[in-house]
Amino acid sequence: MDGAQSVRINFGRPVAIFPLDLVLLPQQPLPLHIFEPRYRQMVDNELDGAGQIAIATVDPGRPPDSHGRPAIRPVVCVGQIVSHERLSDGRFNVVLHGLCRARIVEELAPEDGLLYRRARLDPFGEEGSEAFNAAETMERLRVWVDDALDQGPLANMRIAEQVLEYVRNSAIPTPVLLDVVGFTMLTAPESRYRMLAEPDAEARTRMLGRELSRLSETIRAAKDQHPEAWPKGVSWN
Repeated sequence: MDGAQSVRINFGRPVAIFPLDLVLLPQQPLPLHIFEPRYRQMVDNELDGAGQIAIATVDPGRPPDSHGRPAIRPVVCVGQIVSHERLSDGRFNVVLHGLCRARIVEELAPEDGLLYRRARLDPFGEEGSEAFNAAETMERLRVWVDDALDQGPLANMRIAEQVLEYVRNSAIPTPVLLDVVGFTMLTAPESRYRMLAEPDAEARTRMLGRELSRLSETIRAAKDQHPEAWPKGVSWN
């Protein structure tokens, strides 16, 4: 994680945009199989450059733009290609590592010969003073997550033991750790996008706490129904 954190992004240049029906969060690894010609060109170009691609979330509620391109939501996550495999037919297997949040300032018009989308971005939510102001709230949430994964309802999740190892690793800074907890434990796309799009570290921490509390209560309620006693695991209610 520390290595990814030290990667620098040149926001003075356009960044490649990859629209997908998912949300990438900071610190998250994202394996991708690249097969469309436009995105094969994108990866090929980025491997010769900075190796950075912004994952944008498709917005089905808005019409395509004037160039016929699918609408995308305004906040993206810039990712770094950390590994790649070039296949014999031109396809790629790559792994992106989420670096930081950014807003789309301007999407560039299509260029001759360039098949993929690019945009000028403005980073946000990474300021040191912002994280410092939220430090106390973040530390309280870290303690709560430790307890919930150890003895609370969240301990019933299959990934609980693995996440708890991260939580108890004092070498991982708490802001980084909470990003890891967020992408690991939150699966609902809307919840993940709200986490991505919230610029304030304090608000983002409280948001994560609420989402984890709801998840905890859902697991508790499910266990109270004793599903192990249901015929073939199905409730009669």
